Amino acid sequence: MRLTRFSILLTAVGLLAACSTTPKNDYDLNYDFSSLKSFDLRLPQSVDDPLSAERIQNEIKQQLIQKGFNESASSPDFHATFNLQTQDKPQNSGLSIGLGTGSIGHGGGIGIGTSVGVPLGSKTAKIQMIQIDILDVQSNRLIWRGSDSFDFDSGGENKAQDTQKAVGNILTQFPPKR
Repeated sequence: MRLTRFSILLTAVGLLAACSTTPKNDYDLNYDFSSLKSFDLRLPQSVDDPLSAERIQNEIKQQLIQKGFNESASSPDFHATFNLQTQDKPQNSGLSIGLGTGSIGHGGGIGIGTSVGVPLGSKTAKIQMIQIDILDVQSNRLIWRGSDSFDFDSGGENKAQDTQKAVGNILTQFPPKR
């Protein structure tokens, strides 16, 4: 009984880990991020998804203001900009290995199995990748970059919430803590 509960818990944790992404970032190790007080937001040159671009722009602005930065078009300390890319989601069709336990009456057992996935269903699933760049105003060079992505099958409220969450996840890492 205890082994069965453990295997169910382990499976649940594995599924949650497989469904989540971790935002990534990189930054200039020698830059003094404590000197940054104000920003301006620059839009990408071209965008294939204007609705998402507007959502990302608004969320970046809101998140930076919540972090204590001031928006200043006339004299910013840094430029914030972003890129987004929408791609078809790769379909899983790989080999899976499973481990299971069970009991019948007083006996028990452990089983190992394999399966090969065959892609089925809709090909409409998409992945949206968001990258946020922070540039030093004086040198116009990249000082910080963060990115995250999420899966979506359709737009609307769910995609808007996922976009907001992805931008928030990225910017929780800015400015970097040393």
